[in-house]
Amino acid sequence: MSDYLVIAGLAIVMGLTLVLPFSVKRVEEDLEAFLFVMGLGAVSISGLWSLHLLKEAFREPLAITAAVGIVGWLFRKVRSHLRSWMDGLTEKVGLAWAIFIIVLILGLGSSLFTAIVAAIMLAEVVTLLKLSREYEVKLTVYACYAIGLGAALTPLGEPLSTIVVSKLKGPPHNADFFYLIKQVGMWIVPGVILCAAMASRGAKKAATGEPGLREDAHDTNKVLFTRAGKVYVFVMALIFLGAGLSPLAERFMDKMPTWVLYWLNSLSAILDNATLAAAEISPVMSDRKITFILMGLLISGGMLIPGNIPNIVSAARLRIKSREWAAAALPFGGALMLAYFILMTLLVK
Repeated sequence: MSDYLVIAGLAIVMGLTLVLPFSVKRVEEDLEAFLFVMGLGAVSISGLWSLHLLKEAFREPLAITAAVGIVGWLFRKVRSHLRSWMDGLTEKVGLAWAIFIIVLILGLGSSLFTAIVAAIMLAEVVTLLKLSREYEVKLTVYACYAIGLGAALTPLGEPLSTIVVSKLKGPPHNADFFYLIKQVGMWIVPGVILCAAMASRGAKKAATGEPGLREDAHDTNKVLFTRAGKVYVFVMALIFLGAGLSPLAERFMDKMPTWVLYWLNSLSAILDNATLAAAEISPVMSDRKITFILMGLLISGGMLIPGNIPNIVSAARLRIKSREWAAAALPFGGALMLAYFILMTLLVK
């Protein structure tokens, strides 16, 4: 197959991958299966099938899948103690500081116990708080920003970080477990702290004693196994997709100006940021460009519900509507995008 036909075919696959999950409800509901098919198609068009790729696709999802399953099961065992723990923390430091600490722990801890489990914990915490609905929506949004940022610190945290480390583990980046901490940790940690501070603002005034948002349901064994299985297939699909689209990324993405890619990744507000990471990031990119791409994806991923896993999990469990989410998330996300762009342009070499 000629280079032009390969590029054209991959462009069609990438276009379908970006458009259909947002526009076709059936695709959105079965996203893992859809991405798996797109990944197989991309690798076939590129002619990049190999035993190494198959081994990688089966091996790389194991760690995050195990984390989602095991930590989810452990949390179900201890969730009955959560109310007493929260009450004790609130008595010691006050409601606002308790919320700050909880969001900070969920944000930074999500890099180890995964964004999915952190979002489930968040839904349980919000259910127990009994604050005004308006405040709890804002709390959930800021906490999901914190989780979405913090989970990217290790390849265990979320599919995006798993995919990035997988794609960059060879030369010249030689990404290992600590690669993302070294690459973007100095930008992520202050962002998580800021989100925790924003989440705690106005907590005292919001106390009503009446239920605000309430978690929809607790997890059964079937739900735990299904969730872990979906994560496995999702990450495997993204590995195939990232490998298959690599000729497109190397040919066009690396030549795009860094600032263009950063703002282009505002699309992450409506498209899963792990999918965009799989399509965009390539080993030929500089560390500076990778930093801008990652931060653009992570920040804009919090703006709307479809952009990030913790958003989707939390909004579904707490029945937050898209309009409510956007009203709380878009102004903060826009300001954060601009602030990070200015600071990174000045400081990232």
